[in-house]
Amino acid sequence: MRLDRFIQRQLVCSAYTTRHLLAGRKIRVNGMAAADGRQPITAFCRIEVDGKLLQAREPVYLMMHKPRGCVSATTDLKNTTVLDLIDLPAKHALHLAGRLDFNSTGLLLLTNDGNWSRRITLPHQKIPKTYRVETKGEITAAHVKQFAEGIYFAYENLTTRPALLTIHSAHTAELTLFEGRYHQIKRMFGFFQNEVVGLHRLSMGEIVLDDNLAPGEYRHLTAAEIASVQHRPVANGRVAQTGKDPITGSAHPVQRSGNHP
Repeated sequence: MRLDRFIQRQLVCSAYTTRHLLAGRKIRVNGMAAADGRQPITAFCRIEVDGKLLQAREPVYLMMHKPRGCVSATTDLKNTTVLDLIDLPAKHALHLAGRLDFNSTGLLLLTNDGNWSRRITLPHQKIPKTYRVETKGEITAAHVKQFAEGIYFAYENLTTRPALLTIHSAHTAELTLFEGRYHQIKRMFGFFQNEVVGLHRLSMGEIVLDDNLAPGEYRHLTAAEIASVQHRPVANGRVAQTGKDPITGSAHPVQRSGNHP
């Protein structure tokens, strides 16, 4: 947003009054006197007008080890939410950057920075998300081949992006997705009538769940973890219609998707 428009909204004043304040060096952004009303500002800039503080918001970036039996939501009338597990004064300003199902566990990211969360959740970003999967039936080479080719979802009339499946044992595997459709992992294994009995997210992009975090615990992200997302470009406007497959490198349609496999 432009500085002058922010001032006009906050003070309910005219453009003329805003220009007068700027000319008189009455407006300060992050401690510096502002002269150009066209200056872009963010939700985390400190804005003062003639000594009055209008905005002073600090960005928050958290990693949580989501426990089983907890809702990935900010409010819920029946169940414990991930926000209930956080003890911070401004926790109600947080939102989730990607979700996990009620009984799924692992890495969950929360922030009050909408631009940052969009960089990691928008479908066309193709952020790799890696999970540890436990199934009731045996995981076979046929699963690996079909996941790499993509699986057709009739309800959405689309085929999933190719995914990387690495088998660890007859009933456990590591799965990396480059999208996040509704109940995607359960539906992909459901193609083989193989029930998922355990799902644990290990990583999102370069952010890996901290081994020191017990279920229900959280910590602030490091500067490097935050930057790994901030440095990813976000296209304005429409999502691109074509792109390259992250596994094969071939061109294919880019699909829109949700955020909780």
